[in-house]
Amino acid sequence: MAAMIGAAVVCLGTQVPASAQDTSSAPSATYSQALTAFDQAWDAAPLGFAVRTFVDVPAKGFGIYTPRTNQTFAAGETLHVYAEPIAYGFETDSEGTRYSLNAGFKLLNPSGQVLAEEAQFAAFTGTTRSRKRELSTQLSFGFEGLPAGSYTLAIDLSDVVSGQTATFSLPFSVVAGE
Repeated sequence: MAAMIGAAVVCLGTQVPASAQDTSSAPSATYSQALTAFDQAWDAAPLGFAVRTFVDVPAKGFGIYTPRTNQTFAAGETLHVYAEPIAYGFETDSEGTRYSLNAGFKLLNPSGQVLAEEAQFAAFTGTTRSRKRELSTQLSFGFEGLPAGSYTLAIDLSDVVSGQTATFSLPFSVVAGE
């Protein structure tokens, strides 16, 4: 049986013309040029967000999330936020390529009064062998005792590497529990 499998592999291998065989695993020049252009555009752009939304439940990974269909929460319900930052900085050394972002938040009432805030609520850091551009940030907030009404959740993301900061705001409302 093993001899037949070996013979089948040899036969299959000899049927592929030499011109069709892949002799190189290097990326094409076109791909390399596009990646270089992407790096340059990324480095020139300000820190920002490709996606920023409330989600039903915490995301399972980059791009694996379900946007919330409304911004109305029951009193005491946890708010889950998903965001995809873009154009954050990278720092490369002998250990790899590093990124480091800190998130803070402010909870505001309709007149802009700050009801709660924390400057460094969460950190998103890592070291990879290449630039990691598929970074998702997931934040959860439990505002116990928040009365029914309208609010705004402002999220600040600070890039430790580049020194840039970007902010987005998500308006929401709380309804009394039943």
